[in-house]
Amino acid sequence: MATTAIILTVSQDGSGDYRTVQEAIDAVPLGNTRRTVIRISPGVYQQPLYVPKTKNLITFAGIMPEVTVLTWNNTATTIEHHQSARVIGTGTFGCGTVIVEGEDFLAENITFENSAPQGSGQAVALRVTADRCAFYNCRFLGWQDTLYLHYGKQYLRDCYIEGSVDFIFGNSTALLEHCHIHCKSGGFITAQSRKSSQETTGYVFLRCVISGNGDAQYTYLGRPWGPFGRVVFAYTFMDKCVRQVGWHNWGKPENERTACFYEFKCFGPGSCSSKRETWARELVDEEAQDFITHCFVDPDQQRPWLAQMMAIRVPYSAMS
Repeated sequence: MATTAIILTVSQDGSGDYRTVQEAIDAVPLGNTRRTVIRISPGVYQQPLYVPKTKNLITFAGIMPEVTVLTWNNTATTIEHHQSARVIGTGTFGCGTVIVEGEDFLAENITFENSAPQGSGQAVALRVTADRCAFYNCRFLGWQDTLYLHYGKQYLRDCYIEGSVDFIFGNSTALLEHCHIHCKSGGFITAQSRKSSQETTGYVFLRCVISGNGDAQYTYLGRPWGPFGRVVFAYTFMDKCVRQVGWHNWGKPENERTACFYEFKCFGPGSCSSKRETWARELVDEEAQDFITHCFVDPDQQRPWLAQMMAIRVPYSAMS
């Protein structure tokens, strides 16, 4: 696959094809049908980025997430002054440092950061509104609303995600495997927004680690942004930062009848199953099978998209 992919290089010193990542995205043709790898040289790239829905099959490839950083400091309440003299508030949906709407997007060894300081309100590092997207060894840095998994199916593996309030949120179908979830201060890890029992969306955290800042019992595993919010933590280590009750109803008792908040064979000082909210529960083995395999995000085994994503991953050093 690597031999047939188009390779574009980005380097701030002018040694690549483009100096900015957005210039490389803009060079991808509309209705793109060929895997296009944007190889991003080490550096801190301070610019909001947009991958439009007409540009599918794009890969962001870095050498290490610590040295390949895509960052901006926009917030939901940022006011933009345009030449037309209009004043526009970006809102949570539009404030992401990186916004991906092109399907079959892949990122590896990249940091997505919203550098807005604590207390700035909603400040999204990445919004994904696209189907079949995968992230390997990436970092997502921010405080509130760091990672907006808005729509589609996503797979994250070996990633690091940090934040405080609702920092993994939206209504996509997402599997996060072997990821590190770091709770920087009091708040809620997830805010999943499934709106009806008929939707197949939800978040599964499989063999992950939840860490904190050293204090005890200051964060919840999640709260339902939508009344049928669905989140599963399976085989996950939970630090003492996780509150013993585990889950929050968002101040709406009626959500307790509809939210689907589950755990399965988790461990660590924060996994206090006997003290959890009574309306959240531990899955039995048979129930868990629906959530703990790749089929949760890749149900069509005749055309498995995750296997295709794995096949097109190319080591950064091999892209010459």
